[in-house]
Amino acid sequence: MTMGCPGDEDAALDAETMVLNPQKHVVELRQLMGKAEGDPIRVVGVGAGAWGSVFVAMLQDAYENAADLVQVRIWRRGGKAVDHQSAKHLFDVINAREDVLRRLIRNCAYLKYVEARLGDRVLYADEILRDGFCINMLDTPLCPLKVVTNLQEAVWDADIVINGLPSTETGSVFAEIGQYWRERRTMPLVISLSKGVEAVLLPVPHVITPTQMILQAANLPTENVLYLGGPNIAAEVYNKEYGNARICGSEKWRKPLAQFLRQHHFVVWDNSDLVTHEVMGGLKNVYAIGAGMVAALTNESATSKSVYFAHCTSEMIYITHLLAEEPEKLAGPLLADTYVTLLKGRNAWYGKKLVKGELRPDMGDNIKGKGMIQGVSAVEAFYELLRQPSLSVLHPEGHNCVAPVELCPILMTLYRILIQRECPPSAILDALRDETMYDPRRRIEVAQNKACYIPQLLQTRKLLSYSTAKV
Repeated sequence: MTMGCPGDEDAALDAETMVLNPQKHVVELRQLMGKAEGDPIRVVGVGAGAWGSVFVAMLQDAYENAADLVQVRIWRRGGKAVDHQSAKHLFDVINAREDVLRRLIRNCAYLKYVEARLGDRVLYADEILRDGFCINMLDTPLCPLKVVTNLQEAVWDADIVINGLPSTETGSVFAEIGQYWRERRTMPLVISLSKGVEAVLLPVPHVITPTQMILQAANLPTENVLYLGGPNIAAEVYNKEYGNARICGSEKWRKPLAQFLRQHHFVVWDNSDLVTHEVMGGLKNVYAIGAGMVAALTNESATSKSVYFAHCTSEMIYITHLLAEEPEKLAGPLLADTYVTLLKGRNAWYGKKLVKGELRPDMGDNIKGKGMIQGVSAVEAFYELLRQPSLSVLHPEGHNCVAPVELCPILMTLYRILIQRECPPSAILDALRDETMYDPRRRIEVAQNKACYIPQLLQTRKLLSYSTAKV
């Protein structure tokens, strides 16, 4: 018999209670919010991509027996038709899952999927989401969701808003939301899941993130906006594969929200460093596209993929040191998030499809069945930011100063492939085989020089207007 330390058994019981009785933490959160008895916490998802839909569905599942304490709904734009090929695939998914089939028959909803399979009617993305199907993740049925297509109706009385929008849409949508919140006495909390970034070049080059866009557009208190990210794949997390995430922001809200969001298979930690985690979440999408290209070009060669991994992680470490005052704290989460994205993320998938000729950069970055490929806009943002002469750094092999992007050959190559479209995806291998490319260790040594840090890049203390100067 193994003896534990005093208090271990009590700690284990507390942890089990926390997971199995989420209502306990709802009560604590309600008290902090000042909610009156009989007035539920209203959680609203904004945007219904794969992760946004899964996140809201997990909350719906977790609190389905506590509707008097928590109510969950999701907003997505109406009118997006499901094409016939997707409708046929969805029909096959339904018939392969007895539980889903029985649920649809019981709710008198099965017939419309039969008609869509035959081509006799058109389904819409908001319509199937009500039945538990996300247009960007048809193979993973969710629980039925309460879907609202009118944005004002969805958010006007929300207590917690989950931002599942791409970074490219976050600013405009929350500017509209801000108009609906002008008369509110207490402002809601926003948890952003978005991992994109934009580069702003004037008056000084810096990054702007979705949480910063939300703060500006909706005029919220800084402490009310948080970021949640972590190494996970949406479908796997919903299917109860163990996952974890980190919620970043003000201590007042991040700790109680971490408890509110936590489930048995989905552990949520908390951290104060919001913007840096958010930026790094966008950075890994950049290099995931290149990883997919290398995998497809080399027939999944483990050697070639490891060579790419060495070079891309050295560039990520270098960029992290440019952006973060204490980058070492990000090493584990950044590598973990990168690893899962390279293994099974949509950005790596996109890179493979480009190599196979099934997609082209000129088709855009919003792909049917997958949604927004965030890495494409992130490639442009990081490239445009780091090519600015005002950010010059000393080159490791000489005494001349260069723009930081000159030390990131993979980023430059991805920019030429995806944004300039002047070379094919195979150019990523040419970059790896370039004999002038120095040992990735050298780049890390440069990064570890404290003089590498450029505080202005994140602009965390003062938000600058980005509406006219963004890339």
